[in-house]
Amino acid sequence: MVRLNDIASAAARVKQDRKAMSCLIRLAYDKETLAGWRAEVPEGFRFALKAPQRITHQKRLSGCEETVAFFYRVVAELGGKLGPVLYQLPPNMKKDLPLLASFLDLLPPGGRAAFEFRHATWFADDVYGALRARNAALCVAESEELEVPLVATADWGYLRFRKADYGGPDLEAWAERLRDQPWTEAFAFFKHEEEGKGPRLAAALLALVESRP
Repeated sequence: MVRLNDIASAAARVKQDRKAMSCLIRLAYDKETLAGWRAEVPEGFRFALKAPQRITHQKRLSGCEETVAFFYRVVAELGGKLGPVLYQLPPNMKKDLPLLASFLDLLPPGGRAAFEFRHATWFADDVYGALRARNAALCVAESEELEVPLVATADWGYLRFRKADYGGPDLEAWAERLRDQPWTEAFAFFKHEEEGKGPRLAAALLALVESRP
């Protein structure tokens, strides 16, 4: 079992050099640094990555075969500690089902990919079907700007909690919704990193989810 304090300590060490992390974003990650991250964290820890904007914003999922292949060759350095990869699309990118289907074909089998759609046209049954065919998760991102439906498109879930704050009743409501999902596991992220509240909120949500069978 991985203890929360072990994870927090390892994550703190990994995040010490913010300049290096910024460079990695620009360079689409670096194998040597990723190998160092892999060695720093305990067994059971997994890195959830965000795909480079070169794929999602510049190329907008089109004509990026080489970029996707390079990205996965590099992040393979994380080995079994590689978790899901989030593809966050631009807010002005509307639904294009053939494009999505073609892009899904580029992803390595067995890997986990989550898609955060920020235009309401994507929230449709045919999109959910395309994601289900590849066991890719619909990213359920709760914010003030857009309401994303809680739809399971994979046997695992991916959630981003982006509102300004979450009180006890908010977390209890989400715990109830999460318990109803058919997922074997879920990755949940809170926005509140600057205030330092994210870990506390995540721990509270986890406790609520696990408080009932």
